[in-house]
Amino acid sequence: MSANDVSVRNSGGNAKRGSVEKIMKNPRKLTKDRLKRYATCYAFSLPYFIIFCIFTVCPVIISIFFSFTDFNMLEMPRFIGIDNYIRLFLDDNVFILAIKNTFILAAVTGPISYMMALLIAWVINDLKPFLRALVTVVFYAPSLSGNVLLIWTVLFSSDQNGWANGWLMQAGILDEPIRWFTDKKYMMPLVVVVILWSSLGTGFLAFIAGLQGIDKSLYEAGAIDGVKNRWQELWFITLPSMRPQLMFGAVMSISSAFGIGSIVTGLVGFPSTDYATHTIVNHLEDYGGMRYEMGYASAIATILFATMLFTNYVVQKLLNKVGE
Repeated sequence: MSANDVSVRNSGGNAKRGSVEKIMKNPRKLTKDRLKRYATCYAFSLPYFIIFCIFTVCPVIISIFFSFTDFNMLEMPRFIGIDNYIRLFLDDNVFILAIKNTFILAAVTGPISYMMALLIAWVINDLKPFLRALVTVVFYAPSLSGNVLLIWTVLFSSDQNGWANGWLMQAGILDEPIRWFTDKKYMMPLVVVVILWSSLGTGFLAFIAGLQGIDKSLYEAGAIDGVKNRWQELWFITLPSMRPQLMFGAVMSISSAFGIGSIVTGLVGFPSTDYATHTIVNHLEDYGGMRYEMGYASAIATILFATMLFTNYVVQKLLNKVGE
Protein backbone atom coordinates (compact mmCIF):
# COMPACT_ATOMS: atom_id res chain seq x y z
CA MET A 1 0.00 0.00 0.00
CA SER A 2 1.43 3.38 -1.00
CA ALA A 3 1.86 6.36 1.24
CA ASN A 4 -0.73 8.24 -0.83
CA ASP A 5 -3.34 5.53 -0.14
CA VAL A 6 -2.57 5.68 3.58
CA SER A 7 -2.86 9.45 3.61
CA VAL A 8 -6.16 9.30 1.72
CA ARG A 9 -7.56 6.76 4.18
CA ASN A 10 -6.35 8.77 7.16
CA SER A 11 -7.87 11.93 5.73
CA GLY A 12 -11.17 10.10 5.16
CA GLY A 13 -11.16 8.82 8.73
CA ASN A 14 -10.32 12.24 10.07
CA ALA A 15 -13.16 13.73 8.00
CA LYS A 16 -15.62 11.20 9.44
CA ARG A 17 -14.44 11.88 12.99
CA GLY A 18 -14.74 15.59 12.34
CA SER A 19 -18.30 15.25 11.05
CA VAL A 20 -19.26 13.14 14.09
CA GLU A 21 -17.75 15.73 16.43
CA LYS A 22 -19.69 18.49 14.69
CA ILE A 23 -22.95 16.55 15.07
CA MET A 24 -22.27 15.86 18.76
CA LYS A 25 -21.56 19.55 19.29
CA ASN A 26 -24.86 20.41 17.60
CA PRO A 27 -27.51 17.97 18.94
CA ARG A 28 -30.32 20.07 17.43
CA LYS A 29 -29.04 19.24 13.95
CA LEU A 30 -28.93 15.56 14.90
CA THR A 31 -32.55 15.74 16.11
CA LYS A 32 -33.68 17.48 12.92
CA ASP A 33 -31.91 14.90 10.76
CA ARG A 34 -33.49 12.07 12.73
CA LEU A 35 -36.94 13.67 12.44
CA LYS A 36 -36.56 13.95 8.67
CA ARG A 37 -35.28 10.39 8.32
CA TYR A 38 -38.01 8.79 10.45
CA ALA A 39 -40.84 11.20 9.68
CA THR A 40 -43.10 8.43 8.34
CA CYS A 41 -42.56 6.25 11.41
CA TYR A 42 -43.32 9.16 13.74
CA ALA A 43 -46.43 10.02 11.73
CA PHE A 44 -47.80 6.49 12.13
CA SER A 45 -46.93 6.49 15.86
CA LEU A 46 -48.51 9.89 16.50
CA PRO A 47 -52.18 8.72 16.78
CA TYR A 48 -51.27 6.10 19.38
CA PHE A 49 -49.09 8.60 21.23
CA ILE A 50 -51.96 11.11 21.37
CA ILE A 51 -54.46 8.49 22.58
CA PHE A 52 -51.94 7.19 25.14
CA CYS A 53 -51.40 10.70 26.52
CA ILE A 54 -55.14 11.47 26.69
CA PHE A 55 -56.28 8.22 28.29
CA THR A 56 -53.20 7.22 30.32
CA VAL A 57 -50.78 10.06 31.05
CA CYS A 58 -53.38 12.79 31.62
CA PRO A 59 -55.53 10.71 34.03
CA VAL A 60 -52.43 9.86 36.07
CA ILE A 61 -51.43 13.53 36.32
CA ILE A 62 -55.00 14.56 37.17
CA SER A 63 -55.22 11.83 39.82
CA ILE A 64 -51.99 13.01 41.44
CA PHE A 65 -53.39 16.56 41.52
CA PHE A 66 -56.70 15.46 43.05
CA SER A 67 -54.85 13.47 45.72
CA PHE A 68 -53.98 16.80 47.36
CA THR A 69 -57.61 17.98 47.38
CA ASP A 70 -60.95 17.29 49.02
CA PHE A 71 -63.17 16.43 46.06
CA ASN A 72 -66.59 14.73 46.06
CA MET A 73 -67.52 15.24 42.37
CA LEU A 74 -70.34 17.65 43.35
CA GLU A 75 -68.30 20.60 44.58
CA MET A 76 -65.13 22.21 43.34
CA PRO A 77 -61.94 20.54 44.58
CA ARG A 78 -60.54 22.14 47.75
CA PHE A 79 -56.76 22.00 48.23
CA ILE A 80 -55.82 20.33 51.53
CA GLY A 81 -52.16 19.48 50.99
CA ILE A 82 -51.01 16.08 52.25
CA ASP A 83 -53.98 15.54 54.59
CA ASN A 84 -55.22 12.59 52.51
CA TYR A 85 -51.86 10.82 52.84
CA ILE A 86 -51.70 11.51 56.58
CA ARG A 87 -55.18 10.09 56.96
CA LEU A 88 -54.26 7.01 54.93
CA PHE A 89 -51.23 6.02 56.97
CA LEU A 90 -52.22 7.28 60.44
CA ASP A 91 -56.03 7.09 60.65
CA ASP A 92 -57.10 4.37 58.20
CA ASN A 93 -56.49 0.95 59.73
CA VAL A 94 -58.31 -0.78 56.87
CA PHE A 95 -55.84 0.71 54.39
CA ILE A 96 -52.89 -0.61 56.39
CA LEU A 97 -54.52 -4.04 56.34
CA ALA A 98 -55.12 -3.66 52.60
CA ILE A 99 -51.41 -2.90 52.07
CA LYS A 100 -50.49 -6.03 54.01
CA ASN A 101 -52.89 -8.24 52.05
CA THR A 102 -51.83 -6.74 48.71
CA PHE A 103 -48.14 -7.33 49.38
CA ILE A 104 -48.83 -10.89 50.53
CA LEU A 105 -50.78 -11.63 47.35
CA ALA A 106 -48.22 -9.84 45.15
CA ALA A 107 -45.24 -11.56 46.82
CA VAL A 108 -46.82 -15.00 46.40
CA THR A 109 -48.69 -14.81 43.10
CA GLY A 110 -46.35 -12.44 41.20
CA PRO A 111 -43.07 -14.42 41.29
CA ILE A 112 -44.76 -17.83 41.18
CA SER A 113 -46.95 -16.96 38.18
CA TYR A 114 -43.95 -15.35 36.42
CA MET A 115 -41.68 -18.36 36.93
CA MET A 116 -44.49 -20.78 36.14
CA ALA A 117 -45.23 -19.03 32.84
CA LEU A 118 -41.53 -18.96 31.91
CA LEU A 119 -40.88 -22.61 32.75
CA ILE A 120 -44.02 -23.88 31.00
CA ALA A 121 -43.17 -21.83 27.91
CA TRP A 122 -39.60 -23.19 27.99
CA VAL A 123 -40.81 -26.79 28.29
CA ILE A 124 -43.36 -26.64 25.48
CA ASN A 125 -41.07 -24.64 23.17
CA ASP A 126 -39.42 -27.83 21.85
CA LEU A 127 -42.72 -29.52 20.96
CA LYS A 128 -43.86 -29.89 17.36
CA PRO A 129 -45.73 -26.83 16.06
CA PHE A 130 -49.23 -28.33 16.16
CA LEU A 131 -48.77 -29.86 19.61
CA ARG A 132 -47.15 -26.66 20.89
CA ALA A 133 -50.10 -24.59 19.70
CA LEU A 134 -52.55 -27.01 21.30
CA VAL A 135 -50.76 -27.01 24.66
CA THR A 136 -50.48 -23.21 24.56
CA VAL A 137 -54.23 -22.89 24.12
CA VAL A 138 -54.84 -25.31 27.01
CA PHE A 139 -52.67 -23.29 29.41
CA TYR A 140 -53.80 -19.88 28.13
CA ALA A 141 -57.55 -20.66 28.13
CA PRO A 142 -58.17 -20.11 31.90
CA SER A 143 -57.04 -16.48 31.62
CA LEU A 144 -59.63 -15.90 28.89
CA SER A 145 -62.51 -17.80 30.46
CA GLY A 146 -65.29 -15.70 31.94
CA ASN A 147 -66.44 -18.65 34.06
CA VAL A 148 -63.34 -18.85 36.27
CA LEU A 149 -65.13 -17.54 39.36
CA LEU A 150 -68.23 -19.62 38.62
CA ILE A 151 -66.18 -22.83 38.50
CA TRP A 152 -64.44 -22.14 41.81
CA THR A 153 -67.54 -20.92 43.64
CA VAL A 154 -69.35 -24.12 42.64
CA LEU A 155 -66.36 -26.27 43.55
CA PHE A 156 -66.01 -24.65 46.99
CA SER A 157 -69.63 -23.81 47.71
CA SER A 158 -70.31 -23.29 51.41
CA ASP A 159 -73.12 -25.87 51.61
CA GLN A 160 -72.99 -29.64 51.36
CA ASN A 161 -73.81 -29.46 47.64
CA GLY A 162 -70.38 -27.99 46.93
CA TRP A 163 -68.05 -30.51 45.35
CA ALA A 164 -65.25 -30.07 47.90
CA ASN A 165 -67.59 -30.28 50.89
CA GLY A 166 -69.49 -33.21 49.35
CA TRP A 167 -66.32 -35.25 48.74
CA LEU A 168 -64.90 -34.53 52.19
CA MET A 169 -68.17 -35.38 53.94
CA GLN A 170 -68.58 -38.61 51.96
CA ALA A 171 -65.04 -39.59 52.92
CA GLY A 172 -65.87 -38.98 56.58
CA ILE A 173 -63.30 -36.17 56.93
CA LEU A 174 -65.93 -33.53 57.66
CA ASP A 175 -69.08 -33.66 59.77
CA GLU A 176 -70.44 -30.35 58.49
CA PRO A 177 -69.65 -28.21 55.43
CA ILE A 178 -66.89 -25.61 55.54
CA ARG A 179 -67.70 -22.03 54.59
CA TRP A 180 -64.71 -21.74 52.31
CA PHE A 181 -65.11 -18.13 51.18
CA THR A 182 -66.25 -16.69 54.52
CA ASP A 183 -63.85 -18.46 56.88
CA LYS A 184 -60.66 -16.45 57.35
CA LYS A 185 -58.53 -19.61 57.50
CA TYR A 186 -59.38 -20.61 53.93
CA MET A 187 -60.10 -17.34 52.12
CA MET A 188 -56.55 -16.18 51.37
CA PRO A 189 -55.18 -19.60 50.25
CA LEU A 190 -58.16 -20.11 47.92
CA VAL A 191 -57.76 -16.64 46.42
CA VAL A 192 -54.06 -17.36 45.78
CA VAL A 193 -54.90 -20.68 44.08
CA VAL A 194 -57.53 -19.09 41.82
CA ILE A 195 -55.19 -16.25 40.84
CA LEU A 196 -52.38 -18.67 39.99
CA TRP A 197 -54.75 -20.90 38.01
CA SER A 198 -55.73 -18.01 35.76
CA SER A 199 -52.33 -16.24 35.67
CA LEU A 200 -50.90 -17.59 32.39
CA GLY A 201 -51.91 -14.63 30.28
CA THR A 202 -50.21 -12.24 27.87
CA GLY A 203 -46.79 -12.64 29.51
CA PHE A 204 -46.94 -16.38 28.83
CA LEU A 205 -47.51 -15.73 25.12
CA ALA A 206 -44.66 -13.20 25.11
CA PHE A 207 -42.30 -15.82 26.54
CA ILE A 208 -43.26 -18.31 23.83
CA ALA A 209 -42.71 -15.68 21.15
CA GLY A 210 -39.32 -14.78 22.65
CA LEU A 211 -38.23 -18.42 22.76
CA GLN A 212 -39.25 -18.92 19.13
CA GLY A 213 -37.19 -15.91 18.05
CA ILE A 214 -33.84 -17.05 19.49
CA ASP A 215 -31.15 -17.80 16.90
CA LYS A 216 -30.41 -21.55 17.08
CA SER A 217 -26.77 -20.98 16.15
CA LEU A 218 -26.25 -19.41 19.59
CA TYR A 219 -26.69 -22.82 21.19
CA GLU A 220 -24.06 -24.31 18.88
CA ALA A 221 -21.66 -21.51 19.77
CA GLY A 222 -22.48 -22.04 23.45
CA ALA A 223 -21.65 -25.74 23.19
CA ILE A 224 -18.25 -24.86 21.74
CA ASP A 225 -17.65 -22.34 24.54
CA GLY A 226 -18.38 -24.90 27.26
CA VAL A 227 -22.16 -24.82 27.89
CA LYS A 228 -22.84 -28.40 29.05
CA ASN A 229 -26.56 -28.78 29.92
CA ARG A 230 -30.04 -27.31 29.43
CA TRP A 231 -29.90 -25.22 32.60
CA GLN A 232 -26.68 -23.52 31.50
CA GLU A 233 -28.26 -22.92 28.08
CA LEU A 234 -31.25 -21.34 29.84
CA TRP A 235 -29.15 -19.03 32.00
CA PHE A 236 -26.36 -18.01 29.61
CA ILE A 237 -28.14 -18.08 26.21
CA THR A 238 -31.93 -18.31 26.39
CA LEU A 239 -32.72 -15.73 29.07
CA PRO A 240 -30.23 -13.05 27.89
CA SER A 241 -31.60 -13.44 24.33
CA MET A 242 -35.17 -12.70 25.40
CA ARG A 243 -34.65 -9.80 27.83
CA PRO A 244 -37.38 -7.64 26.17
CA GLN A 245 -39.94 -10.42 26.61
CA LEU A 246 -38.78 -11.02 30.18
CA MET A 247 -39.25 -7.34 30.98
CA PHE A 248 -42.66 -7.26 29.34
CA GLY A 249 -43.74 -10.36 31.26
CA ALA A 250 -42.45 -8.83 34.50
CA VAL A 251 -44.42 -5.62 33.95
CA MET A 252 -47.58 -7.60 33.21
CA SER A 253 -47.04 -9.85 36.23
CA ILE A 254 -46.42 -6.92 38.59
CA SER A 255 -49.43 -5.00 37.25
CA SER A 256 -51.74 -7.98 37.69
CA ALA A 257 -50.30 -8.85 41.12
CA PHE A 258 -50.78 -5.35 42.56
CA GLY A 259 -54.05 -4.84 40.67
CA ILE A 260 -55.86 -7.77 42.29
CA GLY A 261 -59.37 -6.72 43.17
CA SER A 262 -62.14 -8.09 40.98
CA ILE A 263 -61.22 -11.74 41.64
CA VAL A 264 -61.28 -11.12 45.39
CA THR A 265 -64.66 -9.40 45.20
CA GLY A 266 -66.10 -12.13 42.98
CA LEU A 267 -64.95 -14.92 45.29
CA VAL A 268 -65.41 -13.59 48.83
CA GLY A 269 -67.71 -10.60 48.29
CA PHE A 270 -67.20 -7.03 49.38
CA PRO A 271 -66.08 -6.47 52.01
CA SER A 272 -64.50 -9.80 52.90
CA THR A 273 -64.84 -11.23 56.41
CA ASP A 274 -62.87 -8.96 58.79
CA TYR A 275 -61.21 -7.55 55.64
CA ALA A 276 -59.10 -10.73 55.51
CA THR A 277 -58.52 -10.43 51.74
CA HIS A 278 -59.14 -6.68 51.34
CA THR A 279 -56.64 -5.22 48.84
CA ILE A 280 -55.60 -1.69 47.86
CA VAL A 281 -57.73 -1.95 44.72
CA ASN A 282 -60.74 -2.94 46.84
CA HIS A 283 -60.07 0.08 49.06
CA LEU A 284 -59.81 2.27 45.99
CA GLU A 285 -63.13 0.95 44.65
CA ASP A 286 -64.73 1.55 48.04
CA TYR A 287 -63.82 5.24 48.28
CA GLY A 288 -63.87 6.04 44.57
CA GLY A 289 -66.83 3.97 43.31
CA MET A 290 -69.08 3.88 46.37
CA ARG A 291 -68.34 6.83 48.64
CA TYR A 292 -67.25 9.21 45.84
CA GLU A 293 -64.43 10.63 47.97
CA MET A 294 -62.37 11.21 44.85
CA GLY A 295 -59.54 13.10 46.52
CA TYR A 296 -58.97 10.30 49.01
CA ALA A 297 -59.34 7.66 46.28
CA SER A 298 -56.79 9.54 44.16
CA ALA A 299 -54.30 9.38 47.05
CA ILE A 300 -54.82 5.61 47.22
CA ALA A 301 -54.32 5.32 43.46
CA THR A 302 -51.16 7.46 43.60
CA ILE A 303 -49.61 5.26 46.29
CA LEU A 304 -50.47 2.14 44.29
CA PHE A 305 -48.98 3.70 41.14
CA ALA A 306 -45.76 4.68 42.94
CA THR A 307 -45.45 1.19 44.43
CA MET A 308 -45.79 -0.43 41.01
CA LEU A 309 -43.23 1.95 39.49
CA PHE A 310 -40.70 1.19 42.23
CA THR A 311 -41.26 -2.56 41.92
CA ASN A 312 -40.84 -2.40 38.13
CA TYR A 313 -37.57 -0.49 38.60
CA VAL A 314 -36.21 -3.11 41.02
CA VAL A 315 -37.25 -5.98 38.74
CA GLN A 316 -35.64 -4.29 35.74
CA LYS A 317 -32.35 -4.01 37.65
CA LEU A 318 -32.54 -7.70 38.55
CA LEU A 319 -33.32 -8.77 34.98
CA ASN A 320 -30.31 -6.83 33.68
CA LYS A 321 -28.11 -9.22 35.68
CA VAL A 322 -29.48 -12.31 33.95
CA GLY A 323 -26.69 -14.27 32.30
CA GLU A 324 -23.88 -12.55 34.17
